[in-house]
Formats: sequence, C-alpha cells, structure tokens
Amino acid sequence: MLSALIGPVVGGIFNVIDKAIEDKDQAAAIKARLQEMVLTGQLREIEEAAATIRAEAMGDSWLQRNWRPLLMVLFGVIVANNHLVVPLFGTPKADIPPDMWDLLKLGIGGYVVGRSVEKGIKVWKEK
Repeated sequence: MLSALIGPVVGGIFNVIDKAIEDKDQAAAIKARLQEMVLTGQLREIEEAAATIRAEAMGDSWLQRNWRPLLMVLFGVIVANNHLVVPLFGTPKADIPPDMWDLLKLGIGGYVVGRSVEKGIKVWKEK
C-alpha cells in the first residue's frame, strides 16, 4: 500500500531532478541515493512486518500461529466459489463486501510484494 504511494512521488521527484540538474552524472547519483533511501525505508517496514509475522508464527496458541493463513485460505475458497463453482454448477454466489476485497488485496499483495522486495533487496545488498 505504501509502495503504491511512493512510486508516483519518487517518479515526480526524478522528473524534477532531470529538469533542474544539467549534469547527468550528478542527477543519476542523486536519483540513486534517493532510491536507496526509499528502499531502506521500505526494507525497514518489511522487516517490522516480518518480525510481527514471525512472532505470531512462533506463538503458543494454534490460533495465533495460523489465523493469517486461514483467513487467506477462506478468501481463496470464496473467490474460487464465485469464479469457478458458480459458473460451472449454477450454485449461489457469495456476496463479497468491498472491505473484504481490500483486505484480500492487502493480504495477498503484502505477502507477494513484501517477499519480492525482500528478495530483491537481499540481492541488491550482496552486490
């Protein structure tokens, strides 16, 4: 969610840098530093979220360890029902409130994007 806001802002700043700084090498260095700052900030956010998920995964309670995966499985079942089962068998469709879609996108996006960024940053740090 935060990355969706950061991308356009950074892109706008890059445009301003390109217009304001004539020396292309200097502009590239400034943009690289800005990009590094953004990635570092996002890495910190991802690390904090990962720490929370790790703490839950190592919790004493079964429910504490499994509520996130169970919720995503439930959402997956609802989506599969509405887009696979209903068209094939004509069964009743489950109503999906807009807030649930937002939560689903956040949950899936958080895991997919977070893991991708985490891997990308690891490769970037190794270079």
